[in-house]
Amino acid sequence: MRLFGFAGDSAPLRPSAFLRCGLALFVSAMMVKLALFNRWIGVRYMEWTVDDVLVAGGTLLLLAGWTLIVPVRARLMALAVLNVSLTMILYADLLYFRYFRDLISVPALLQAGQVGALGGSIAALTEPKDLLLFADWPLALLAPLLAGRHGRGGRTGSGFGIRAAICAGLYAAGFLMAALPVRGAKTGWAAGLFGADWWNVSIYNVVGLFGFHAYDVYRYMKQEFAGKPLAAEAEAEAAAWFAHRGTEREAMARDGLFGRYAGSNVIVIQAEALQFFVIGREWNGQPITPRLNELLRESVYFDRFFHQTAQGRTSDAEFAALCSQHPLAAGSVFVRHTDHDFDCLPGILKEAGYGTAAFHAYDGGFWNRNVMYARIGFDRFFSRQDFVMDEPVGWSLGDRSFLRQSLNRFDGLSRPFFAFLVTLSGHHPYDLPASATLFDAGGLEGTLFGNYLAAVHYVDAAIGEFVDRLKAERLWERSIVVIYGDHDLSITDRELWERFLGRPLEEHERHLLLRSVPLIVRLPDGAFAGEVRSVPAGQIDIAPTILHLLGIGTGGRIMAGLPLITGPEGGPAADRANRPVPDPETAGRVIAFRNGSCTDGRLYYAARPPEEGGGVCFDLETGRPTDGARCAEARRAAEAEIAASARVVEHGLVGQWRGAETDGKKAKIAGRAG
Repeated sequence: MRLFGFAGDSAPLRPSAFLRCGLALFVSAMMVKLALFNRWIGVRYMEWTVDDVLVAGGTLLLLAGWTLIVPVRARLMALAVLNVSLTMILYADLLYFRYFRDLISVPALLQAGQVGALGGSIAALTEPKDLLLFADWPLALLAPLLAGRHGRGGRTGSGFGIRAAICAGLYAAGFLMAALPVRGAKTGWAAGLFGADWWNVSIYNVVGLFGFHAYDVYRYMKQEFAGKPLAAEAEAEAAAWFAHRGTEREAMARDGLFGRYAGSNVIVIQAEALQFFVIGREWNGQPITPRLNELLRESVYFDRFFHQTAQGRTSDAEFAALCSQHPLAAGSVFVRHTDHDFDCLPGILKEAGYGTAAFHAYDGGFWNRNVMYARIGFDRFFSRQDFVMDEPVGWSLGDRSFLRQSLNRFDGLSRPFFAFLVTLSGHHPYDLPASATLFDAGGLEGTLFGNYLAAVHYVDAAIGEFVDRLKAERLWERSIVVIYGDHDLSITDRELWERFLGRPLEEHERHLLLRSVPLIVRLPDGAFAGEVRSVPAGQIDIAPTILHLLGIGTGGRIMAGLPLITGPEGGPAADRANRPVPDPETAGRVIAFRNGSCTDGRLYYAARPPEEGGGVCFDLETGRPTDGARCAEARRAAEAEIAASARVVEHGLVGQWRGAETDGKKAKIAGRAG
């Protein structure tokens, strides 16, 4: 009996006996390949550990352990097929990662252009060292032939019971080797990872390469086939809600600001973890955001603007701001619904003749941006591989260099252009080098909060330099410039907050401080400069606001937001008298959040699970809890908005409705022709 090879075979040891240790050789060869793969993709903080070795080895035993119960020659043939198949999957992932900085997923395979883009680039993506992945193929492919020449290849019944017992033992060992480290990660540092869908490589870091592909297929099948079809009544409710919201936007399009800035460039900066409370505030005798404070004097500033993200964090902010829809309660739309159509700002501007480009100096596969950016209408996506890493700060390239290099690319965009820039230097845990910022955090020095203030100060300086260059290159007066924060700073330590504020923190303040991010809009002619608007607003309102200013109608678009910058003048007097333009300052806007919370500017409803006593309604004037009935109307409005948006996002209703419109038009034409 020879473990991993010929359990129960009675033939004496021959020169070819080493071939009979097929399973051991297969596992050893594939482990080397997986180690090389992990080294070659070079993802920071993802060096192989003992847990990774156990997971990889256990997975290979689960994939190939069954071969022990078949005769020797058939076993070697099966292992050869497995070797070739798994190596090809591994190599395909390697090439795909070199191009897209991600692993191949089912949604990516369904996006023909995503994988097809590699067609003309494969030669450029290959490297001489890649041959190491195929070095064992000659032996693997010849082994079945050699085994046949040196013996009968074994008999099915020879020692079958012993081999079956060993096979069962290997499966038990493989399961424990793979499952225990994964379970430890899920209950520890990777808690919540599998629901959040941050990055395919993050999943790989827990379950290994082949484990990722198994999980990816499971995730896709569950998403596509486990969900219940949307009832006709629910779809009709969503259609009615969006029709009403479209009518509201149509009414606003009759004001004097609609189309005033037609043809202007659009530059949008989504600033990582930039929150409202730092704007205009000093700490330790220093202004935290001096350059943004200056910019407020030239811009319209919204001081009751809220992020509307959920588990998808930065990608949720992008989706809400660009597509005017609410994110998913769990996971990221950018990962889970890449095959769904949406009415998004880049696509609408592209239809209007704009050149559209997105800029983010991180791996393009993170949050599946390589796939989703193209899907929603960006012509170009400049990711980490397109930037010179001349200022390493935090997670990637420092924002100073990132914004400078991005602006250098503007000359290559067709005019007018839409540039969407996502900064990164303000990312948790805010570990910027001392040389990046001179901010003195004083009593908060060395704390996470102090590091955050220093990071924000650096980002502020970077945006200030970017604005200076826009002015110097005469883009300032020809562009709508929008700056907003993507989500909260991920610091919930009440003691740190209270040290910063210098007073106790009330419960409703904690909720609103974490929800509040700045929104700054600078118009080409400097209109409304220095104006502060306190209308409650959220990220879903950004795209409708920009399109309103450009004069691009959105009444027929499936968007949840409303324009935030409108004027009382303009439009035929008679029409205005009969159909007044809604004023967003007095329209009773309710800002809905994906977790069930909401605010109308006067009240704030903080959603809580039943086991924690249920939600609480706060009066924002007094800061105290009030009768829950006072929040009932706002809650109903928020629930209707979230439900309508969720149905559109999760069931792909935009594409269905567009298809129905097209089919209806074709039917009418055919009817007339008949």
